[in-house]
Amino acid sequence: MAAKRDYYEVLGVDKKASADEIKSAYRKLALKWHPDRWVNGTDAEKKTAEDNFKEAAEAYSILSDPDKRAKYDQFGFAADQMGGGGAGGFDFGGMDINDFLRNIFGGGFGFDFGGGFSGFGGGSSSESGTRVARGRDIRTSVKLTLEEIATGCDKDVSIERARPCPDCGGKGTKNSSDIKTCPTCNGQGRVRQQARSLFGMGYTISTCPQCQGAGTIITNPCRRCNGTGLERRRETVRVHIPAGVEDGMQITVRGEGHAAAHGGVSGDLLVVIAQQPHPQLQRDGNNLFYTTTISVMDALLGTEVSIPCLDGSYKVKVEPGTQSGTVVKLRGKGLPSVQGYGRGTGDMYVKFQVWVPHKLSREERETFERMRFSSSFKPDLTREDKNTFDKVKNIF
Repeated sequence: MAAKRDYYEVLGVDKKASADEIKSAYRKLALKWHPDRWVNGTDAEKKTAEDNFKEAAEAYSILSDPDKRAKYDQFGFAADQMGGGGAGGFDFGGMDINDFLRNIFGGGFGFDFGGGFSGFGGGSSSESGTRVARGRDIRTSVKLTLEEIATGCDKDVSIERARPCPDCGGKGTKNSSDIKTCPTCNGQGRVRQQARSLFGMGYTISTCPQCQGAGTIITNPCRRCNGTGLERRRETVRVHIPAGVEDGMQITVRGEGHAAAHGGVSGDLLVVIAQQPHPQLQRDGNNLFYTTTISVMDALLGTEVSIPCLDGSYKVKVEPGTQSGTVVKLRGKGLPSVQGYGRGTGDMYVKFQVWVPHKLSREERETFERMRFSSSFKPDLTREDKNTFDKVKNIF
């Protein structure tokens, strides 16, 4: 199998291309490689046209969606494993190809692919040629603490969704004999009319108005669901959250969305991660940051402080002469990378702020007055100190 090409390369656009530039590039490729233009070509030419047309459509489906494009820019083709319709595989689901093209070229655009073109993956049509309905996706969110993100967890998500009617089993009627072939579309689920297209005479394809694409009609509908085959129920779905996820990431649970009418394919459950603020720690990617305040004496003489980490407290030594703003790195005390994205675990950066008292007693003042002119108390910004301050400025 040939390696997948970069989506920007497929459309021939720069990575900074605007939405209009991406759409324009796709229009040109869709017109060039549309199978109707290659009806009289050889089998090899037809196959090439079909493959190129699929490839261009897949690239456009990702780059035209701001969220999918952002995930693709960050994770490449691996974004599909993260959920949210990523870039690892293209699937129109239950969507008719002409519906997709009409969104690009306008409402009057349509082609009849006959038996020579099977569409794009996903199996949007059955073996008889009728369209298979697909249930709608459900989008929800789940709140996570940093502690939960560090280890991964399972969350119970409560959703309201369409499920198959228990009385008719989702068929829309209790008796299979009451399911008849639609007389308008002869069971195809679609109707077509001859019309002139960009390439000569073609066909406009539309969903059958009588059966709404099902290919069948029900003569004695189920009383409970009125023939829809569906009823809404509130249910709980357990979702596994992998360790290391970030705020705004999306987990896709296949088949846990709305059920489709008449035994179609269920939609997906899209769970968006909402990271809760931590009372002490800040996050940047896989790294964590913590600021603590120490006294002047602890900074001068050195001490040991307890640092709150996600797996418990951790003792950190404060070296004598520690400057305000000094940063210490605790290797491996950050967050893990999401499985399949990046390697290892991040670090924790601890910043020390030195607190200077506002008032001194007479004895304290006299003590510090005696030390004022001591050589140990004269500022001497060494090269090492300058480097420390530069690092602090960049990190915080």
